[in-house]
Amino acid sequence: MATTVISAFNEFLKETVNLDPEDTKLARQDRDTLRARIQGLQTSVDYFPALYTDADINYGSFSRRTKKRPLDDVDMFFCLMAQGATYNDYDPNNITISLTNTASTLYQYTKDDNETISSIKILNKFKKSLENIYQYRNAEINRRQEVILLNLKNKDWSFDIAPCFRTVEQHGTSFYLIPNGTGDWKKADPRIDKDRTVAINQQNNGNVLNIIRIIKFWNSRATMHTMSSYLLENIILNFYKYRTDCSSFVDLSLPDIFNHISSAVYQVIPDPKGYQGDLNNLTFEQKIGISARANLDYLRALEARRFESNKDEKSSIGKWREIFGSEFPEHG
Repeated sequence: MATTVISAFNEFLKETVNLDPEDTKLARQDRDTLRARIQGLQTSVDYFPALYTDADINYGSFSRRTKKRPLDDVDMFFCLMAQGATYNDYDPNNITISLTNTASTLYQYTKDDNETISSIKILNKFKKSLENIYQYRNAEINRRQEVILLNLKNKDWSFDIAPCFRTVEQHGTSFYLIPNGTGDWKKADPRIDKDRTVAINQQNNGNVLNIIRIIKFWNSRATMHTMSSYLLENIILNFYKYRTDCSSFVDLSLPDIFNHISSAVYQVIPDPKGYQGDLNNLTFEQKIGISARANLDYLRALEARRFESNKDEKSSIGKWREIFGSEFPEHG
């Protein structure tokens, strides 16, 4: 129960949208423990790939602090020593990595050509090695054959683990190569996404993260087709890229965001890293549905703001409940 719109949103963010701080703390501890255990596999598992631990990195929405409840997965890169391997750079989503050093531990992970490193073979080695680590229920390769899913005992969250390589810096930049699902590799660089999120959030006085999380909640409701979390993040970040006016009071910013989504969903949303091209792979029918819902909630948000301006907190909260559903606090 809430008596004002401000208190309703504060309660909604704390109890329903944002991650529980204790879960965040425990998940980070679990992540650190897991990283140490996987690094230890180099000395306890025969022919486990040599790890370049200094280049390990966390990625995904948990790392970027844009994940909403529930905390279901934590993403991690584990970087491998290249040991003389080289890569081609013709297609960012279909890269081959070649190795001629037969003494390398990586050589056993080559394909039938005895030269090209198979990302699926490395995924399978990680999976088999992880199955016997204490405190973890099971390990499996996801259906896209890009990461290993590792589930913990007695915890709600799992880990998505991606073996990778980091390239040598050229012209001051480097990037990561991760499994592409077909046995080869593709470009990735979580540092770009994280730095972009941090910069735009700081530029707006730290207020953008709550907007991203609450709109992800809105996106997850069964009122329209759900767009990908990453696409939605970039739509919102694009909106605030050249702005500084994101309010600490979420309800003040939501009308503009709904209005923006209603049109942005029809547009090309470029991958900020330049690897994936257009992130917007929604069908035209899906775009129509999302746009219509965003426009409807834009009008509802304007009405909610009008009620609040007229000191009618109860009616305003009622309108926000129409937008966010029964999990949004009632007036009372």
